[in-house]
Amino acid sequence: MGTVGTPQLVDTIDLLAGQRSHSGAVVPLDRCQVERWGLSIERATPEDPAHDGEVTWLMPELGLRLTRRRSRRRHSRREPSRLTVVRIERGARSWVTTDLLLGLQIPDQGAARIVQAEEFATAISAGMIRLSEADYALRTAHRTLEEITQHRDINQWLAYRGIFDLW
Repeated sequence: MGTVGTPQLVDTIDLLAGQRSHSGAVVPLDRCQVERWGLSIERATPEDPAHDGEVTWLMPELGLRLTRRRSRRRHSRREPSRLTVVRIERGARSWVTTDLLLGLQIPDQGAARIVQAEEFATAISAGMIRLSEADYALRTAHRTLEEITQHRDINQWLAYRGIFDLW
């Protein structure tokens, strides 16, 4: 029995229309703002029974997408943030990201950890991620993990990277 490969996820953010499209689905965005460090987007998630919305920052200089999901329950613990290594192509009208299927999970308290390693390895084996992309993803994930570990807080790490907006 063969292994089913995980497809790379390609998202297109249409800046003018304020929408995100992936896998044929188009989702309206509540916020889509170009910042000096990248792109900040927010969207409601009515289809998700556990989460009210999602905030995503695309940081092209770092090759990273930072995502946080907001719980519908008011007094629930904040979920860990997720950093994903992505390839980002910026345009005047749209930004396109290709997920390289490797990332970090960063809790508010506790140590960050690498996630999606199995999907990443499967995608490499299936030829869905080129070896040069795999090397880039590994270097980016490990560098980021080391930096976040040194700074012990995602906002301090962002400030170290020249991003002073609070996450």
